[in-house]
Amino acid sequence: MENKQALTKNILETINSPADVKALSLDELKQLAEEIRQFLISVISKTGGHLAPNLGVVELSLALHRVFSTPEDKIVFDVGHQSYIHKIITGRREQFPTLRQYGGLSGFPKRSESEHDAFGTGHSSTSISAALGMAVARDLQGKDYNVVAVIGDGSMTGGMAFEALNNAGTLHKKMIVVLNDNEMSISKNVGAMSEYLYQLRTGETYNKIKHDIEGWLKNMEFGTDVLKAIRRLKGSVKYLMVPTSIFEELGFTYLGPVDGHDLQGLTEVLQAAKKIDGPVLVHVLTKKGKGYKPAEESPNKFHGTGPFEIATGKKIANPNAPITYTEVFGKTLTELANEDKEIIGITAAMPDGTGMSTFAKAHPERFFDVGIAEQHAVTSAAGAAAAGMKPVAAIYSTFLQRAYDSVLHDICMQKLHVTLCLDRAGLVGDDGYTHHGVFDYAYLRSMPEMTIMAPKDENELRHMLKTAVDYDGPVSVRYPRGSGVGVEINEPMHSLPIGKAEVLREGKDVCLWAIGSMVQSALQVAAKLAEQGISAGVVNMRFAKPLDKELLLAHAAQYGKIVTLEEGALQGGVGSAVLETLNEAQILQQCRVLTLGIPDEFVLHGDKKLLMKDLGLDVDAIVAKTIAMVKEA
Repeated sequence: MENKQALTKNILETINSPADVKALSLDELKQLAEEIRQFLISVISKTGGHLAPNLGVVELSLALHRVFSTPEDKIVFDVGHQSYIHKIITGRREQFPTLRQYGGLSGFPKRSESEHDAFGTGHSSTSISAALGMAVARDLQGKDYNVVAVIGDGSMTGGMAFEALNNAGTLHKKMIVVLNDNEMSISKNVGAMSEYLYQLRTGETYNKIKHDIEGWLKNMEFGTDVLKAIRRLKGSVKYLMVPTSIFEELGFTYLGPVDGHDLQGLTEVLQAAKKIDGPVLVHVLTKKGKGYKPAEESPNKFHGTGPFEIATGKKIANPNAPITYTEVFGKTLTELANEDKEIIGITAAMPDGTGMSTFAKAHPERFFDVGIAEQHAVTSAAGAAAAGMKPVAAIYSTFLQRAYDSVLHDICMQKLHVTLCLDRAGLVGDDGYTHHGVFDYAYLRSMPEMTIMAPKDENELRHMLKTAVDYDGPVSVRYPRGSGVGVEINEPMHSLPIGKAEVLREGKDVCLWAIGSMVQSALQVAAKLAEQGISAGVVNMRFAKPLDKELLLAHAAQYGKIVTLEEGALQGGVGSAVLETLNEAQILQQCRVLTLGIPDEFVLHGDKKLLMKDLGLDVDAIVAKTIAMVKEA
């Protein structure tokens, strides 16, 4: 009766630290798992966030905190989008409804947020490297704690994960890698590793091995006995269980596959792994979206989601919102490829997120998803260009940072015709500083031969894509997350003159040189300045590189005051390019320049409008700064 009464209370409300999880019985843990799922669905339906990945790791997260003791033990989450349960049970339950909101909890692990967050993440394939570094530091410092890396099978397609596995096996440090295998990253996994893990899951010996592991672990005391049992298992199936050879040959003890929703089995296997002196890989099978039917049926749609109706899973969106830049990209590229058979599409595990799935459906033979491997995506695009094709690689701005060297060496140095389409450029809002795409202007502008474009609206994006595939050389097109501005898309696509800006409004007192998403803001600023008696011109720069030098010098002489507007880092950005050009022409003394953009800091997460206001990049702040500049002259 007491046990039944215990299971009727709301256990989640009593969980304020990992110690509370350790105190629960197995039945209570199972109830807690279901309560957490309902809590996740309730909160994320309002805030948005990564739902499906977290629904899949509820039991795994509880087992990790039952076996290990953070913050002394270190749990490193790969990407970190599956760390919500970890946050909930490490003292942040009451704050959880602020997830991804302005001033609230981050959607990713963050060292400054909690001592339980051992390593900040946001990009993939980093966890094993970070965990190995911690294990090395631990041993050099003479300390004794456990280090666990939790990595998904999608992240295992990234080369950095293999570099770390190789090094870890050689160093033979005591550490655990938990491979969370749900057959998904954001979209369905691709590549040889995915096929390899499939063989591990479904090989002929799987059922026998699973039965043997469970039987031995459930009936033996932990310690030397269980280790001997594991060694006997390895010896008995060494020549039958061929799929374990990769991890074994890299120097890891391989345990699995293990049911990732069996709390008791998970706990026992993790306890066994904890006792092994050396690197261990625990292969855990989970179901992405588990416990919520819409997420189970469409895990890619609920990987990262906005607010939704719980009963139906239907997204809550404005039906009158303009088409997104991502949708325009997908449709336009498909249209261009219908006429040009040399165009191929490449993405790094993001066919849906980049809009490339539209192209893939129309031209499957010319579409290539390379997995979470941006460096490989870029260099393979360079290879295709060297062989005479016209590759278009669609990659989020924040993720292209991982392929800096490939863009510089493999594309630009060889002047190859590769089009880089940078989705989610600028501030992305709720995902925060790991995902803001604010550095691409600066790092791409430093590369010789690179041409950089940014459209003022969704219609101009179409023309820029046409320009890019027609241009014979390295070119990038960057555009923001979300809906366009609502302009009509009805004129035929045409190429734009390279390096030529567009004058949208003439003025007398000051000229606003804006690029990309800031052009609409510039037009609003000019209208408000007119109400204050200040006549402002507006230029749509179109090109961050090459600049329209002729027009810029003319405006410097004509206005004597220029304001640059960009949704990117100021250091090395478009405003810097304007200053460099005017300085080279030796006319900076005759023209005052105010550069406005992202300052030298990492911008936090939250609603984009609030972030822009904080940064002084909202229309009212720009108006005030421009008025002050004009009056000071």
